[in-house]
Amino acid sequence: MTTFIHTLPVTLPTKLTELLSNLGFTHFTPIQEQSLPAIINGSDVLAQAQTGSGKTLAFAIGMLTKINPKFFGVQGLVMCPTRELADQVCKEIRRVARYMDNIKVLSLCGGMPFGPQIGSLEHGAHIVVGTPGRLLEHLRKGTLKINNLNTLVLDEADRMLDMGFVDSIRTVVEHTPDRRQTLLFSATYSDTIIELSKEFQYEPISIKVEQNTQLSPDIEQCFVRVDKETKLESLLASFRHYTPRQAIVFCNTKIECQTVADWLDNHKVSAKAIHGDLDQRQRDQVLVQFSNASTSVLVATDVAARGIDVKEIDMVVNFDMTRDIDVHTHRIGRTGRAGAKGMAVNLVTNKDDYKVKGVEERFNISANFTDIDPEIDFGYRLLPAMTTLAFDAGRKNKLRPGDIVGALTAGVGLDKDQVGKIDVFDFQAYVSIPRDLVKPTLAALQQSKIKGRNIKVRSLR
Repeated sequence: MTTFIHTLPVTLPTKLTELLSNLGFTHFTPIQEQSLPAIINGSDVLAQAQTGSGKTLAFAIGMLTKINPKFFGVQGLVMCPTRELADQVCKEIRRVARYMDNIKVLSLCGGMPFGPQIGSLEHGAHIVVGTPGRLLEHLRKGTLKINNLNTLVLDEADRMLDMGFVDSIRTVVEHTPDRRQTLLFSATYSDTIIELSKEFQYEPISIKVEQNTQLSPDIEQCFVRVDKETKLESLLASFRHYTPRQAIVFCNTKIECQTVADWLDNHKVSAKAIHGDLDQRQRDQVLVQFSNASTSVLVATDVAARGIDVKEIDMVVNFDMTRDIDVHTHRIGRTGRAGAKGMAVNLVTNKDDYKVKGVEERFNISANFTDIDPEIDFGYRLLPAMTTLAFDAGRKNKLRPGDIVGALTAGVGLDKDQVGKIDVFDFQAYVSIPRDLVKPTLAALQQSKIKGRNIKVRSLR
């Protein structure tokens, strides 16, 4: 078992450190080391930290130390810019909350039915994670009460401001008690962020984690000159040239996002689009298929990509380069995680030259262009080794990951190493298995019961 080394100048519950060891943690990251003592001691914190720095674990631990499990009122509230990020935050808090008994964490986001959320709130929740619009909707209807709140977290505050949520955030904060702890996390320190901090926080402790060379991901940036008319062909040729197993392609608009994904799919590349026009179940399924390696390419807008937490991404492609260098930095930071070497490919038209100069200045590099022939190789394929099975039951139906593992191993006869990542939602569950085992597995599951009942199972394409 991994031993977790606790070096903070504050005391953590023994059960928590044991849980962190069991989860594979060995030490705290810089943002956790710098922010956790202040959070646990009750100070407001204004922290600048990039995606993937470990900030979610920091505020999750700090928030949980102040929760009274016997009181089923909302004691912690996290505001996030997108549903995807809120889902990731919920999962992380639930994962850490296992060291305590009976802690209820609830997600309140738009795009989901309102009725079940009201029902869940009526049963009580210790921590709520949600998007500003849906939180405000519940507050106006009186279904959400946050007058007993201890801890308020504004996660990725800069992105929430970019998306125009500032008025909604203000209105939500007005419903919270004056005496509360406010934690504000942002990737950038703009003037607006500073003003927001002055408005919502009391003598906050400012923390800024610099990315030094030791901590910075190992990402090689490549540049490919393309023509607008053959840009899709150049994208396909880039996959053929650099041979990624999994990649994220960034586009600037929702329409282009879907167009690119459809085009790739028609050219034997397993691709899914994620953008604001998808409903919640569609978004969940796309993210599940990408995170469990049953989809090879995710084509995303910047907003929709917030909350994606997949560590094994080989390559990021800027199909559309962005003029915002901070956005560019966030994009390429999706690869090269957990000590792995990453690659970022920039497709550059003649109109993008000024954007290339910005990248050169930010990263102190010289853009060397790779010559890639856009002619289509009709023999090229980029297909995943895994396929996702979807179960028409979930957390609310008392279906657990262990039930799925048991059904596939003891029931069907798969080896444990043939059972991939499992995701359980309220009324759906997903698991990835090798593609060549899908047909016999589905046939066997149709003839068997899970937890004594028949559950419909299908494969996602």
